[in-house]
Amino acid sequence: MAAVVAMALLAGCSKPKEPKVDAATEREQATERAKQGPYGTQMQALDKAKGMEADLNRKAESNLDTVDKMSK
Repeated sequence: MAAVVAMALLAGCSKPKEPKVDAATEREQATERAKQGPYGTQMQALDKAKGMEADLNRKAESNLDTVDKMSK
């Protein structure tokens, strides 16, 4: 009985298991699974919104440059 208790204590003191996949890879894989799952439409809308944000920022910078040139 004491041997079983000793084995259980030693097993509990061992090193924790290393994750099979790093956090960045797991996040990327989870995002891809979400796109295919029940949240797929929302994920696609979010990606589209991010693309629109970049496009609008680029156009705004272009217009600021144009206005700046016109004011000189």
